Amino acid sequence: MDKEEEFKTIEILNGLVYCNTAKKFIPKNITISSGKIQRIDLNTTSGPVSSSSLKIDAKDCIVTSSFTDCAVRIKEPGSEYRGTMYSELKSAVGGGITRLVCPPDTDPVLDEPGLVKMLINKSIDFKKAIVTPLGALTQGLGGQHITEMGELFEAGCIGFSQANQPIRDNQVLLNAFQYASNFDFPIWLSPRDPWIGRDGDMHSGLTCTRLGLKGVPDCAETLSLITLLKIAEMTNARLHLCRLSSLESVEIVRKAKKQGLRITADVGIHYLHLTDLDVGFFNTNCKADPPFRGQRDRDALTEGLLDGTIDFICSDHTPVDIEEKTLPFSEATEGQIGTELLLPLTISWAKRHKIEMNQALNLISTKCCAILNEKIPRVEEGAVANVTVFGVNDSWIIEEQQLLSQGKNSPFLGYEMYGKVHATIMNGRLVFSKD
Repeated sequence: MDKEEEFKTIEILNGLVYCNTAKKFIPKNITISSGKIQRIDLNTTSGPVSSSSLKIDAKDCIVTSSFTDCAVRIKEPGSEYRGTMYSELKSAVGGGITRLVCPPDTDPVLDEPGLVKMLINKSIDFKKAIVTPLGALTQGLGGQHITEMGELFEAGCIGFSQANQPIRDNQVLLNAFQYASNFDFPIWLSPRDPWIGRDGDMHSGLTCTRLGLKGVPDCAETLSLITLLKIAEMTNARLHLCRLSSLESVEIVRKAKKQGLRITADVGIHYLHLTDLDVGFFNTNCKADPPFRGQRDRDALTEGLLDGTIDFICSDHTPVDIEEKTLPFSEATEGQIGTELLLPLTISWAKRHKIEMNQALNLISTKCCAILNEKIPRVEEGAVANVTVFGVNDSWIIEEQQLLSQGKNSPFLGYEMYGKVHATIMNGRLVFSKD
């Protein structure tokens, strides 16, 4: 349930807060007022508070800085039937996310300053999560004419992207990189060849052959990746690589980072769990862009996260209308929802690979903020109160009626998950409570 009331004081009692000195989570009380964390102490009892205060019982819950999701499609304007801004921001804070990055593939495309300002202002009015949009790199994402990046940046864009649309003309790509480099604007691109696998349904492999579907080979990603890295090297542009999916891509990026290129990379949380085998018998909720690949690819993505080749995890949240997922596999729309599942899927991934909880949480919080050049969030006295409280051992079954997102297109429907958000606080204001 959402809480729209504003409280002068919020007390989080007996929550587990990570201690850098002890390298473990320790029970503490946290007092929040005036938008900031005013006090953190080890006392198990709380002093008197005013009648306008709110107490949150966080016993057996982890209290951490709220999460940042760098790939959330909110489908507004243009596709509100898939997900209104309100529903998807509600879904985000329900997953403990208070900042999200929105790709430019809205309708109309975010290639005009007025559209960017409208999107930002509307998100502010909802007082949920902070929306930071990516501007279109080319007009209408058509790949022919670069946009007025300076005006879009002044309007509030934090970088420039083609979403999932490739640029076919490498001269246009070079021009865009040169222009962005002059002003140190970040470019966010998904490596994908515009021709190879353009009509494909899933990863090329035995499962694809068995199902009689069209394949997308991993070279569709790596060939584009090599081109992007070469142009980035030539222009000294800041390049962020979105949604790596293959073993070879991880190896290429690892080598490029060692050479000193100004690049970062991310991976969608679903790609750390699923492979092409999960398509099973034409499960359209497993149709993704890029496609889920083989087990060796999935394992390489984990290795890339652990050694710093890949910088952070995102949800790649893409609400899809149910009618577009009940079509034959080759006609169905790609995409999976993920804002409410980012935390439990990250916890599950960390437990499977015996990764420290704090290290895993950093991959959906502090690491993301570093890429966005935002101040690193901390749960410490004097810090802005952007906080998520969640029960790490709380189990729940993923069911359509429980999901806050307007989209219900998840390959994990019916699965049992661990990790449930109890409360999300943004700038000292309670924006979500499960009660």
